[in-house]
This record gives sequence, structure tokens and C-alpha cells, in this order.
Amino acid sequence: MIESSFIVALSAFALIQVTCIRLGLPMDVSVSGFGFFGTIVGYNFVKYDALARSGKPTLGRKLKAVIALSFASFLATAYFFFHLNILTQIVSIFVFGITALYTLPFFPNKKNARDWAGLKIYFVAISWVGVTVILPVLNLGAQMDFDFYAMCVQRFILIVVLLFIFEIIDLAWDDPHLRTVPQQIGVERTKWLGFALMIVWFVLELPKSHHIPLVSSCNIGFGVVIVAFLFFANQGRGKYYTTFWVEILPVFWWLAFLFFAEIR
Repeated sequence: MIESSFIVALSAFALIQVTCIRLGLPMDVSVSGFGFFGTIVGYNFVKYDALARSGKPTLGRKLKAVIALSFASFLATAYFFFHLNILTQIVSIFVFGITALYTLPFFPNKKNARDWAGLKIYFVAISWVGVTVILPVLNLGAQMDFDFYAMCVQRFILIVVLLFIFEIIDLAWDDPHLRTVPQQIGVERTKWLGFALMIVWFVLELPKSHHIPLVSSCNIGFGVVIVAFLFFANQGRGKYYTTFWVEILPVFWWLAFLFFAEIR
């Protein structure tokens, strides 16, 4: 499941549901399906593009399964794409363009955006804000009020802080030319920057108009968990610290919302 990007896709699906719950919107099947299957396609494309262009990779059983899943997900993504409204389709193409820019070398003798020093987390964070916040709001024709813009900023902060955790864990293996945040300012300063960003995340919770005590408690609890994962992140952590536990945290956030909705 980890190699196939299923967990990260499930997290994208969960964040779309969190957006709808927080903004008082109904579940949008088209955006949810597009976000889930599109994440599988996008992440596997990014993950295995370099391998595919390196020559003739050996197609083991796992890689064949990933290719099959990615192809099926591509068909599902296309199906849900044509069930989105026109404006949502346009924005989704823009988001795909960011992913493509992140992966493919568009300019002669230039590297792709993934290799542009220090820009990786911004491309990823913008893509996630687009898919998990902007698309469901656009497709449902919801009002873009303060809550919407605050959620965009919060979601951007959340993805950046989660990526800080990945960059800290991967510090020993990352190419120095990537200029990740821990490479530029060190692990401790990266953590303090993450803590400062999470304070902004918490503050943005306070003035939201959809202020329900149980929901707010759920958000605060989730934020505390993110801070804890950042605090305990170090290069000695195993790969499952990020590739499973950190990636699946949004799913638990969504499930907590569903649980509180049942007991309310």
C-alpha cells in the first residue's frame, strides 16, 4: 500500500471530507473520487517517472501492480474529472500543471522543479490546498468567505509542517543541492519554525464562524498531535514514521470528526 501511494491518496480523500465538514458542505462524490484517484496517479507519476526515464527498469511483481493500479486510477480520475463543473475542471488542470512542472524538465538543459533549490514544499503544499480545499468549494458553488481563506492558509501550513517532518527524517539521504529546510537552517530551527507555523494554525481556528466546541476540540487535538510528531522527528526514525504514521494522520482527523458527529 505504501509503494502504491494508497495511504497518501486516502489522506487526500480525508482532507477533502474535513474541508466539507468544517465549511458545512455536503460530501462531494466527484471531487472526492477525483482527489483520491488523482493523488494515486500524481504521486506514482512523480515517484516512478525518474525510474522510467533512466532506461529499461526491471518490472518486478510489485512495480507491475503499481502500474496496473495507476492505470486504473487514471481511468477513474478521468471519469470523475468529467463530472466536475467547468470552473473546477480548469482549476484542476492548473493543479495538474503544478504537479507536471514539479516532475518534468520543461526547459532545455534545466532540471525539473523538484530539483529547484528550496521550492519542493511550496509546489506540494499549493497542490494540496488546491485539491483538498479549493476544488470542493468551487464544485459545490460555496461562498468564499473568511472561513474559506483561513482554511486555505491553514491547509498550506499543515502540509508544509508535515513536509518538515519528512525532510528531517530524510536529511541523511536527500541530495544537498535540494536545499531542503533542514539542510538550510538545521533540524532544531526547522522544528521551531514548524512550531511557530502551528501557532498561526491554531490562531486561525479562533475567529471561524463555524465554531462548534466538539469540532474545535478535535482540531486542537489534531494540531497537538502534529506538533508532537514534529517534536519527536529525527534521522533515527524508521521509514514507517513518515510513510505510514505521518501520512495517515489526516485520516484519523476525519474519523474523529465522524465520531464526534455521531455522539453530538
